[in-house]
Amino acid sequence: MLQACLNGSLTPAEHSTVPITPRDLAVAAADAVAAGATDLHLHPRDSMGGETLEPAAVADAIIAVTTAVPGTPVGITTGAWTGSPTQRLDWVRHWTTLPDHASVNWHEDGAHQMAELLLERGVEVDVGLWSAAAVTRWLGSPLRDRCSRVLLELPDGPEADQVRGLAEAMLAPLQGSVPVGRVLLHGEGSTAWEALEYAGWAGLQTRVGLEDVLVLPDGSAAADNAALVRVARGVLWQGYP
Repeated sequence: MLQACLNGSLTPAEHSTVPITPRDLAVAAADAVAAGATDLHLHPRDSMGGETLEPAAVADAIIAVTTAVPGTPVGITTGAWTGSPTQRLDWVRHWTTLPDHASVNWHEDGAHQMAELLLERGVEVDVGLWSAAAVTRWLGSPLRDRCSRVLLELPDGPEADQVRGLAEAMLAPLQGSVPVGRVLLHGEGSTAWEALEYAGWAGLQTRVGLEDVLVLPDGSAAADNAALVRVARGVLWQGYP
């Protein structure tokens, strides 16, 4: 599975093609799927371009994207930056249009309650784990076996030759508890391409998109999400050194 993460918290000032409006998201989604993406992750925006889980904004984004790429799974964030724990839970309770899946960062306040509510509403939970400590904490959760996918995220900053060690340190506690097919590994910035290459070699799911990286492996600027997906498809077929 190659997920396209279309926008994240980016603004047009950071990349001219980052999709913000529902119409932008629909176009970017269609182009990314045509380039080889099999799953989508997006951050709905309000009328001012800010990230939100407000029901109308979520519905507009999901309807636009699913109309453009029917049959392709669509997921959204529930990150803490979209509102307080209480506000986010209230918005999710009132969603009128549901995503196929939603990510829940396990280190954030209210993560257990958010995951529980999503599951009650029939939304698959992708648990976001950003550190080995978060992995251990999640493994002790009673919701562990009800989460559909584990998202292991490597930070921007480390050098490429550090990625394998970082990835394996996070994967180690999951062995014997989580099937490889339920793990999505990705990086950000400096770790994005090496993490994607390692994920392909290890048989893990992975993702790419403007949310994670703005350049191609050779350091040149990526034109858009579709360009990143096309290159990623080629990288995934390469062997890992």
